[in-house]
Amino acid sequence: MQIRPMTVDDKLTVMYMLREMPEFKDAEVAVAEEVIDSYLSDPVKSGYYILVAETSSSIAGYICYGPTPLTEGTWDIYWLAVSPNRQSQGIGKKLIAFAEEAVLQSKGRMVIIETSSQPLYESARRFYSGQGYELGCRIADFYAIGDDKLVLIKRLN
Repeated sequence: MQIRPMTVDDKLTVMYMLREMPEFKDAEVAVAEEVIDSYLSDPVKSGYYILVAETSSSIAGYICYGPTPLTEGTWDIYWLAVSPNRQSQGIGKKLIAFAEEAVLQSKGRMVIIETSSQPLYESARRFYSGQGYELGCRIADFYAIGDDKLVLIKRLN
């Protein structure tokens, strides 16, 4: 598996992958596309880092992360997705480990992930917990009534 920066040629595959994942609503996929377009237009100015995991000449997953504005050493992981037919093969673990190492190299000290409390996100929450992320806070009814925002935190140093 190769982890590399996303290119314009990868966009259609990543967008297709996001659309086939039941966790992501149409509005969320639209936001992901806006972020991807910003990155592809000007990676430095966008404030995002977007990497893809490529196996057997095909995109199996992607991660989008970046420094959190107005903080010292705090970073966000905005998106992490692995194609449904490639999940449970260690691709997500490698992507998140790669991003965390890049954050450390940039003198980052903490990574934040925001996710939903809905049952559809249970496997994602288990995955993040397995990577050392802990619940930092819960904001009740944030996304909708009964859909809490969970802020997961991992301290890197």
